[in-house]
Amino acid sequence: MSSAGIGTSVKVSVSPDRMKAFILIKKSEQGENTPGINELLEELEKNGVVYGIKEDVLRKLAENPVYDQDVLIAEGLAPVHGENGRINFLIDINKEKKPVIMEDGSVNYRDLDYIVSAQKDQKICEVIPPTPGIDGINVMGSIIKAVSGKPARIVKGSNVYTSEDGLSFYSAINGQVKYENDKLSVFATYEVPADVDNSTGNINFVGSVFIRGNVLSGFTVEAGGDVEVFGVVEAATIKAGGNIILRRGMTGNNKGVLIAGGNIVARYIENSIVEAANDLKAEAIMHSDVKCGNRLELGGRKGLLVGGITRVGREIDAKVIGSYLATNTVIEVGVDPNVRERYKVVKAELSNLEENIRKTDQVIMLLQKLESIGRLTDEKKELLEKSLRSKVFYENKISEYREELVKLEEKLQMEAQGRIRVENYLYSGTKISIGSATMHVKETLQHCTLYKEGADIKIGAY
Repeated sequence: MSSAGIGTSVKVSVSPDRMKAFILIKKSEQGENTPGINELLEELEKNGVVYGIKEDVLRKLAENPVYDQDVLIAEGLAPVHGENGRINFLIDINKEKKPVIMEDGSVNYRDLDYIVSAQKDQKICEVIPPTPGIDGINVMGSIIKAVSGKPARIVKGSNVYTSEDGLSFYSAINGQVKYENDKLSVFATYEVPADVDNSTGNINFVGSVFIRGNVLSGFTVEAGGDVEVFGVVEAATIKAGGNIILRRGMTGNNKGVLIAGGNIVARYIENSIVEAANDLKAEAIMHSDVKCGNRLELGGRKGLLVGGITRVGREIDAKVIGSYLATNTVIEVGVDPNVRERYKVVKAELSNLEENIRKTDQVIMLLQKLESIGRLTDEKKELLEKSLRSKVFYENKISEYREELVKLEEKLQMEAQGRIRVENYLYSGTKISIGSATMHVKETLQHCTLYKEGADIKIGAY
């Protein structure tokens, strides 16, 4: 706090942030006259207080002084920081994607309404600009800079155009709207009017694909958006950046493959390899190799999971798991299978890099010895420089992988969240792992929830 005074009768102090100034009048023992308004102003000026002076308070102090008490005499103006820009979507970009359960218990896979679509020239969103900050000023008269709001980030992708001011975004075509990684695009949909067969060949499309018929064995459908099939999928391969919707199902004959960057919804899946980054929903999954990043839901009339191996990140909700014939059924829950696989890859890569850096250090050490005795040829000098560059590259990569490994290990520790809920029957012959805990089901269980507690799997009420 800074201070000064008229003799010893008046002191001015300023707060550390210089946003407030106080005045203190000490009663004079000699009975001197109390300071007048000009003297008080002079004292403020002497201490550098020039802004936000409360003149009414000053007048009152001059007329009726308050002794031995700090009185707020000046106050600065705080800066007003600007608001960040934002994006106002005029369509439901986060539409809930959920099949409808009918009164008879069946699931309506016909009206899923998964696609967020826009018509040609339809306005998709408005960009609300950021507001500028308003500078403040302290009692010493110094400007305090305000922070202006940051603009909202949105990148114009495929089939999108903007207004002249760049604040409104429109669809250039009839198609599917995707907003991912701050990029707004509209994808046209490709429709196959009948089967995917010799007449169509394999399909690879940047947008979404609608297939009115079946997908026959041996064919491949790849899409940047969603894939929807109205008929049956045989021993074919379907890969989608978004969701896969099978109105009927898949009979894979141990060769069928479904891989989705989003959700997979099907009536049934048999003898297939299935990977869903997010959720998987079906009425029955039989003798298949399943990976599901988040939640596996088996509903409808059957709600059946039997045979094969199923790895699920968070939760399985089924009516029946296994069969009365004690069919070998393996289930792993609690860790996203993609995280587990990535963990193995990173560990292996890290081991290779550490071996590479060990070998590189040996080469560098040998070449530096030759350099110290003046026997380093131009060719070996080039090799030394290359080895030093390689070492830096390996060190940076090792650092990146170690950071990633820490994050992956944190995810692997979330195994306690794994749950298996069975509404009707969980049959013997089923092997269950939740995180690091394992259990072999020896006798049929009913209406139960399985979860990990400590090192064991516990069985609770449904």
